[in-house]
Amino acid sequence: MTSTTPEKNAAGRVWLITGANSGFGQAIAEAALAAGDTVVAAARRPETLDTLAAAHPDRVVPVRLDVTDAAGIASVVADTLLWYGRIDVLVNNAGRGLIGAVEEYTDRELRDLMELHFFGPAALTRAVLPHMRAQGSGAVVQMSSMGGRFSFPGVGAYSATKFALEGLSEALAQEVAQFGVKVLIVEPGSFRTSFAGPGALAQAAAIPAYDSVVGPVRAALPESDGKQPGDPARAAAAILSALDAERTPLRLALGNDAVDAVLGNLQAAEKELRGWEPVGRGTDFQA
Repeated sequence: MTSTTPEKNAAGRVWLITGANSGFGQAIAEAALAAGDTVVAAARRPETLDTLAAAHPDRVVPVRLDVTDAAGIASVVADTLLWYGRIDVLVNNAGRGLIGAVEEYTDRELRDLMELHFFGPAALTRAVLPHMRAQGSGAVVQMSSMGGRFSFPGVGAYSATKFALEGLSEALAQEVAQFGVKVLIVEPGSFRTSFAGPGALAQAAAIPAYDSVVGPVRAALPESDGKQPGDPARAAAAILSALDAERTPLRLALGNDAVDAVLGNLQAAEKELRGWEPVGRGTDFQA
């Protein structure tokens, strides 16, 4: 973990944020700190959080966590509760990309990504829920993607993991509302994070037959690094605003590209459903 011994009395809310050393995780941590809160910042390499911890020595605790490690999850949650007595906001943010056609993925690649984006967040969520239920409050923030609403060639594996996380979270939100616990699914578009940076995007072994549909994605995502329109700091501010709202939305699409794409997908889905509605309605037993 860390050699730092946290204070017993936390300032503001206590956040547990995975992947807090870069991208959205770092931006959310900084926004929470600016709001006067306390952050348990988790990363596989906690030394990458030294600068953030040095800037807020009394309100940032770096911890080592690989979200695919069940024992590590239990330890981090137990330590946070030992230190502060509560966890007010869990942010499941750790993740990475994988480009490839469905036929190109290996079982190992699919399982590893599902471990990272689904089973890890599910385990962390289950670990904090008993404590949130007991305190009668809390929030779980699931960092999904506009790719958690719809998919397109080259990102099927990534979208599959986010679809799974969103399905779990939609049910979760209805289950825990009675305990005063909120669930927020965040669906960003293209933001200027390290997601598309050098070495950040995994690539499945290419099959030439798919070059025409997956090739453009293989080229465009890395090429977009540093040019994305979305500002992570503004995204973090939007997330805090949504959590503080009297009626926190279940889903929050962020970025003009995400809002436009989600709306377009919803409209296309409704058009298709309406077109096939008579067929769908005609399959019940006839009276």
